[in-house]
Amino acid sequence: MLKNSSILITGGTGSFGNTFVPMTLSKYNPKRLVIFSRDEQKQFQMNQEFPESKYSALRYFIGDVRDVERLKMAFKGIEYVIHAAAMKHIHIAEYNPMECVKTNVLGAENVINAALEVGVQNVVALSTDKAAAPVNLYGATKLTSDKLFVAANNIKGTNPIKFSIVRYGNVMGSNGSVIPFFQQLASQGKPLPITDLRMTRFWISIESAVRFVIDSLEMMTGGELYVPKIPSMKVIDLAAYLAPNLPTKIIGIRPGEKLHESM
Repeated sequence: MLKNSSILITGGTGSFGNTFVPMTLSKYNPKRLVIFSRDEQKQFQMNQEFPESKYSALRYFIGDVRDVERLKMAFKGIEYVIHAAAMKHIHIAEYNPMECVKTNVLGAENVINAALEVGVQNVVALSTDKAAAPVNLYGATKLTSDKLFVAANNIKGTNPIKFSIVRYGNVMGSNGSVIPFFQQLASQGKPLPITDLRMTRFWISIESAVRFVIDSLEMMTGGELYVPKIPSMKVIDLAAYLAPNLPTKIIGIRPGEKLHESM
């Protein structure tokens, strides 16, 4: 389905985009693959690894999901949109709630409206386990975003566009993930901070996440919320695996954190 197609990823310079791009270029040979994000430095760095001079299908497009007119311009001629842009750090969202709402909720609305107006075929929005029974603002905004994307199928009228959601847990090695944080501390010989000995998290590799999103794009009929079956493990066990010879220290659960996530 994705062969010789036009695809756009919002927040495309993140961990997902950096894995999606080489997998998609090698397997599907898309006609156009647009990286839409607001961070020019990340776009510059990504362009060094995947230059447009080498990969003719690639386009780098500076823009913010808060700007619906920019989205409309970027979506022209696009068949498939993967909406990965979001504010994701729990404590930053708690301290800057309106900024989180503008990106995660109003940004989702903008993506929907732009896709409806321009004529995109399929839209998949990336969600998080923190949107299930949320206890923090980040989770609440992503749950709201999920509801918006599902409901978008009710307002499309005769437009053949389809909207669906993919929800998964922590991505191993992604930006902001605890794994590179633990590895950095381990390289310095510092003790690893553990919020609670009972705390568990769901885990998925970035490659598995990308394949799951592609599979969802190919299966979707509109309105689905896809959830993969992925393992959960204690964070203390993860720390013991990454740095078996280093001590740990209990720092307590931060505001907005759960002991156990649900999907």
